[in-house]
Amino acid sequence: MTKYRTSTEKLSITTPSTRNMSRRCFLGQTTRFCCQAGLTAMVFGNLATGVAFAESGAGALQSPAGGSAGADGTRLFDRDFVPGYVKLQESGELAKRADALWDMMSRCRLCPRECGANRHRGQTGFCRSPGTQLFISSAMPHFGEERPLVGRGGSGTIFLTHCSLRCVFCQNYEISHLGRGHERGVEEMAGMMLQLQRIGCHNINFVTPTHYSAFILRALNVASARGLRVPVVYNTCGWERLEILALLDGVVDIYLPDFKFWDSDYSAELTAGTEDYPEITKKAILEMHRQVGVAKPNRNGVMQRGLMVRHLVMPNEVGGSVEILDWVAENLPEDTYVNIMAQYNPYHKAFDFPEISRRITGEEYRKVVDHAQGLGLTNLDIQGHRWLRR
Repeated sequence: MTKYRTSTEKLSITTPSTRNMSRRCFLGQTTRFCCQAGLTAMVFGNLATGVAFAESGAGALQSPAGGSAGADGTRLFDRDFVPGYVKLQESGELAKRADALWDMMSRCRLCPRECGANRHRGQTGFCRSPGTQLFISSAMPHFGEERPLVGRGGSGTIFLTHCSLRCVFCQNYEISHLGRGHERGVEEMAGMMLQLQRIGCHNINFVTPTHYSAFILRALNVASARGLRVPVVYNTCGWERLEILALLDGVVDIYLPDFKFWDSDYSAELTAGTEDYPEITKKAILEMHRQVGVAKPNRNGVMQRGLMVRHLVMPNEVGGSVEILDWVAENLPEDTYVNIMAQYNPYHKAFDFPEISRRITGEEYRKVVDHAQGLGLTNLDIQGHRWLRR
């Protein structure tokens, strides 16, 4: 393993125990420091780039049919691959669906809370999104997502602010709870998508998209007309209304839902009171699978379409990993893509809840992996060998 030399003096995060700190812990603290200092957007594709790209208009990037040199992010796709939203944009259907979602914000029901806030009049809903304003934290090539999403050029991730679920342990709480970001317009978001495609990203990955779905479809309508041709990833907590998913049918190419909790008592305690999380998420995931099917990379190892389920293993079996995997095995194909994630950290308010106030152990992770393999699930994304070492 290559060792990288870092100056802790410059980062000003030295502590009495720095000398004995593990590399993972040090990197974790460094990342946290950078986020708190607001450096993310500065280092990874400053949003101003997207703004400038949006302002350059339709000539910024011609569609492949227009004889352009080609959109870099599409270079590893199958020749006949066309994202679903393209046909919908060309027929005018995408604009109609965007308008339908926009209308729902007059008495907001974009998420399962259906809080009824009149966002058209500037009211703030339960998610804390400010009316009809769009706030984006950052737009950047992300190389920490699943390998089939990252490919060679990265996943074109757009981090949206605020969240209606509000997990107490959220690692991105500065964005999802505190709403740290910048106000942007639909044209600017479209420009960010095109810029991410141009620099080589293989998809547009919307993180926490539910309460901004109307903005996303409007921006997609603009970007598609200007040559966007990479898949759309809907990176969601899994807690979605079937009515909204119906409007996303044919728009989203890759669904990337979490399945966080099996037990409704835990979901109510560890989020903002969402007792219905398990039942709603089960129905949502089944609908996502109906729309896009099993996710399998193409011959170049890049994902173009399908359902990719994430499950975060939590300490003391709080998430209900065994039960969730049992449900996946019983209700979805055996080759359903399931990412069994080991990176739980007690962020934000997690230390107020003793059962989740620590990281998971290797034994806890191995137990979940062994169970998944025992169920015959064949398309598992398993974390590094360190977690499986006995």
